Amino acid sequence: MNTSSDRPHPHGTADDALLELDQRLLQLLTERMEICRQRQLDNPGVVLPQIESLRELAEEVGPVSHVSPKRLMEWLMHGDNLCVHGTRPCQQIAFLGPIYSYSYLAAVKFFGLGADFVPVATISGAFAEVAGGHAGLGVVPIENSTDGRVVDTLGMFAKMPVEICGEVLLPIHHFLLGRCARTEIHEVHSKPQALSQCRRWLAEHLPEARLVEVSSTATAAATAATEPGVAAIASREAGVHHGLRVIEANVEDQKDNVTRFAIIGNRPSPPTGRDKTSLMFQLEHRPGALADAMVTFQMAEVNLTWIESFPLPNCPNEYLFFVELEGHRDTPAIAQVLEKLKQQTLRLELLGSYARGVVVS
Repeated sequence: MNTSSDRPHPHGTADDALLELDQRLLQLLTERMEICRQRQLDNPGVVLPQIESLRELAEEVGPVSHVSPKRLMEWLMHGDNLCVHGTRPCQQIAFLGPIYSYSYLAAVKFFGLGADFVPVATISGAFAEVAGGHAGLGVVPIENSTDGRVVDTLGMFAKMPVEICGEVLLPIHHFLLGRCARTEIHEVHSKPQALSQCRRWLAEHLPEARLVEVSSTATAAATAATEPGVAAIASREAGVHHGLRVIEANVEDQKDNVTRFAIIGNRPSPPTGRDKTSLMFQLEHRPGALADAMVTFQMAEVNLTWIESFPLPNCPNEYLFFVELEGHRDTPAIAQVLEKLKQQTLRLELLGSYARGVVVS
């Protein structure tokens, strides 16, 4: 009686089968990367290849062993980005650093590991790098599902002529990191937004600990690696980088915590069919001015996905309005709305049209 190990493998031995599969995978990946490379050469204005199909496919396929199909697709997307990176002159990408901050993780998610990343200390620094031509693109946080808008980012859009050409939706999972037991923690360091997103957990589990605000979560992790009794709230990747252990995982108060990052630059993105447009405008200070603007969108059946007001510096009771809507500025319907809105506003600036981001864990 033959056992399963005695039966001949359809491709010979198991080693032969793996070798054949590896060769086929290598050939297919090479072909795919060459198509991405050629597409970028043919369309140099495209920020990234159209990779939404990969994300959609990741949602449909079943699990592959213990590896998430979403993770497999992200590996492919990183391969695409390495190809694209090699088809155009080297451009630096500014992000709110240091390395292993959440802005860095968002940048890697969007551009892949092959990009030339440059950390900057502030959001205004990222804008300055792009506006001054020192960096081709930048990555800045614009909104968090817990804390809402990022005021510094909206303020910079009002000051500098920089457009949005993409977005990243990054699930944010905060980790309490350190080199001591939880009972030994007397200080918790992190950036203000991260501390805010964990305030209930901290109040319940570390009520006696002093909360210290620092410039970034990665900086907090670096401090926790050298100072006894200090813990950090940061990403798992930051903890690994600094040799910290996870004292407690997922300490964010809202488990569906997501931060949206804007890719800034002056590079237009072509329509994809799944686009959004961001704009900023100022209205006359009179009753009904905002309502009239909203009617313009309503009459055109344009769906607004986000609206924020922002006070104008040194102008009491005057506001800028930041609006995001579904659709691309190059489509006739959106172009007509923008033309009508231009007649109703004191100031109208189109911040960009780009593909809508999706949450991929």
